[in-house]
Amino acid sequence: MENIMSSKLFRTRQGTILLGVVAAVLAAIVLIVYLNQYTNNANKTAVPVSVLVAQGPIPKDMSGDVIASSHLVKPASIAQDKVETGAITSASQIQGQVAVSDIAAGEQLTTADFTTAPNSGSVTALLPRGMRAVVVPLDLPGQVGGQIAAGDHVDVWALINVATSNGTTPVARQILPDMLVMNTNTNGNVTLEATPEQSGKLIYASGNDKVWLVLRPPHGSVTKPAIITPNSLLRG
Repeated sequence: MENIMSSKLFRTRQGTILLGVVAAVLAAIVLIVYLNQYTNNANKTAVPVSVLVAQGPIPKDMSGDVIASSHLVKPASIAQDKVETGAITSASQIQGQVAVSDIAAGEQLTTADFTTAPNSGSVTALLPRGMRAVVVPLDLPGQVGGQIAAGDHVDVWALINVATSNGTTPVARQILPDMLVMNTNTNGNVTLEATPEQSGKLIYASGNDKVWLVLRPPHGSVTKPAIITPNSLLRG
């Protein structure tokens, strides 16, 4: 009778130990799975993604080409778990597109915010609200030898005859800085994006004076140049 009881007790201890081992293994598996999920989530949060965000308010119907050329967007590093669905990562993705609704400053740009621009080849579709397209007739030197293309930024110079006590004196001066080139053609016409006031200045200058466009670099600021007169030119 005693042997039988001892055998049952032994089996009970074995069962207890086995259950303990199984429980420990299951706990280890659960811990490993948890740690893997935690690591994956941490990696998603830690590794940023570069997406485009609005630097300022972008109104509905604004052309993607204008948004990009006007520097209304900038790249920003966003954690993966904060990146919105369809986030736009390059300005090339919004070329030929228009905004379908207003976009607030700081918002991520997504593919849902844009649609194909109607008649996207026309100059009108590229004009921001309040701006105008003005055509300036130029000769080849005035166009930087025909090297200006749509999307470039230029300074507008004019050779102006200024009245003096001895008659008139020609001076060269920059009349408008950093103008966006919207279009060019082989006839020497260059279309510039301008405010209504700038449009008037361009029309007056091109109708009465000699006009040149000076190509700007793609990045960096340009110091405003001085007015060039015969005296300053001779002084060097």
